[in-house]
Amino acid sequence: MSVPYWRLSGFYFCYFATLGAFLPFWSLYLKQVGFAATEIGELTAFLVATKIIAPNYWGWLADKTGRNLRLIRITSLLSVLCFAGFLYRSDYLWFAAVTVVFSFFWNATLPQFEAATLFHLQSEPQRYSQIRLWGSIGFIAAVLGIGRFLDQFSIAYLPWIIGSLMLLNWLMALVTPEAQPRLIHSNTGGIWQILTKPELLAFLLVYMLLQVAHGPYYVFYSVYLKQHGYSATETGLLWASGVAAEVLLFMAMRQLLKWLSPRTLLLIAVSLSVVRWLLIAEGVDSLVLTISAQVLHAATFGVAHVVAMQLLYQYFGERHQSKGQALYSSISFGLGGMIGSLYSGYFWDMLGGRLVYIIAALVCCVALLITYIGVARQSRLGLS
Repeated sequence: MSVPYWRLSGFYFCYFATLGAFLPFWSLYLKQVGFAATEIGELTAFLVATKIIAPNYWGWLADKTGRNLRLIRITSLLSVLCFAGFLYRSDYLWFAAVTVVFSFFWNATLPQFEAATLFHLQSEPQRYSQIRLWGSIGFIAAVLGIGRFLDQFSIAYLPWIIGSLMLLNWLMALVTPEAQPRLIHSNTGGIWQILTKPELLAFLLVYMLLQVAHGPYYVFYSVYLKQHGYSATETGLLWASGVAAEVLLFMAMRQLLKWLSPRTLLLIAVSLSVVRWLLIAEGVDSLVLTISAQVLHAATFGVAHVVAMQLLYQYFGERHQSKGQALYSSISFGLGGMIGSLYSGYFWDMLGGRLVYIIAALVCCVALLITYIGVARQSRLGLS
């Protein structure tokens, strides 16, 4: 079966365009509505907390039925319908309830699509980055366009923009074909045998800590930039510059995997994460240092994520790939994202942005130590 490159890429484009509308600007919208920093942190924590449960439930269902795309179509549509609840009322309890319900479906979508993409790629998972880069391009298009729009018009339009992009995402899911895993080739063993491997536990802990460190970036980076005098257009450009560097990285990633082992690449990515958060903490008033910190997004997210896809394909094989993707999403983006959102929300007003980002750098130091001790020590995984 040929790989439906453009339909897979189109889904990533629409999905990450939605995130490009959401991540940089939603906290600004919440602030405009009237929520305090602690409430913004809590609402963001609710958003990512459902990743602890939702991906695992939908991942189990996908592996049981073998119909990833059917579930993606259902959850994408329900996400749109539930997100419309933000247009009804704007009090805290209502926003919290809508956030939990909408994100239960939204957070199920990407892990299952990652599994579906790897099923389509079959024995060539190193081609993943060539498809995934279109998600980054979608993110860039959204942050640049919406940042410009918000400088000219009211941020009250933001929920309508996000809802429209989510509708496009559902339409892309409708035209993307299903792919069946080749179960007869799976030799990864039972799921409990996989889950008890010390290397997998170290892997999950590292990626959880990386997302804890990303918490203040996803929740408060736009607020942080606004506090230091950056406009919405400049904020969008800075978000876009980080993802543009990520696109270039994705283009080169297949070759990098031939030259360097996943372990080496992950060590580099985590090391540069420490540098990035320190640059944001100490250099936000310097445009050069701020851009430099954003360019490092290519390593702190791009390299780390592609390495995760390679390792997950090895750990879980095709038989348990949906469960593996779900577990990765729930532990890293779910549990790690929730902890990162909560600590940044509670400490933001108490300690200030600078110290919050220094804490993020220290968290990455711990992740670096665990990576060195326990992740991917055995082989290059034969991915060249």
